[in-house]
Order: sequence, then C-alpha cells, then structure tokens
Amino acid sequence: MLALYIALTALTALLMAAGSWMGYTHHPIPVAAAAKVGVPHSWMFPIATCLGAAALGLLTGFVLPPVGVAASAGLILYFIGAVIAHLRVGDHALSQPLAFLALSAATCTATVLYRYA
Repeated sequence: MLALYIALTALTALLMAAGSWMGYTHHPIPVAAAAKVGVPHSWMFPIATCLGAAALGLLTGFVLPPVGVAASAGLILYFIGAVIAHLRVGDHALSQPLAFLALSAATCTATVLYRYA
C-alpha cells in the first residue's frame, strides 16, 4: 500500500505542477480548453495557482497527512467543476477531466487507506 500511495501522490503532484506551469505560461493547451468552456482568460492565473497549491499540498501530505487529504479532496472538487463546465457548454470531450478526476479520487483513497486505515 505504501508504494501505491507514494506513486499516486507523486504522479498527481507532478501533473498538477505541470498544469500550474502551463497555466502560468499561458500554454496553448489550457488556454484553448478554458476558451472552449467559456472560462475568461483572466482566470488562468488563479486556476494555475490552485493547481500549484494542490501539488504543494500533496507533497506536504507526506509529512502532514491531513494536508494531503485536503489537497486531494480539493482536486476532486476542482475536477468535478471541470466536468460540469464542459457539460454546461455541451462539450462531451470529457476524457481529460474525468481522467484527472479519477486520479485525484485514487490519490485521496490511497492516502486515507494508507494513513488512517
């Protein structure tokens, strides 16, 4: 269980850090995705900050487990919002937000099971 917990947490933190960097640098992928679902360009910085905070929270969770649980739970809510945003505009290309939602849920589950079960 330890290996799964470490692998999922590290992978999720790495992907969220990459997403944060892409948001801060206005990479075309998140900019296009945001425009597709009607998210204003001015929201890119706050969204990137949320993803960066989640990455740091996940890594902090190795030392302070409640912080890791809170970070992964926050990511679950974030990606539920992303799925809703896609559905709201009639975009049914949900593979990316659903994959990140599943990864966030798996990370949260592994953290809780390893640390508290």
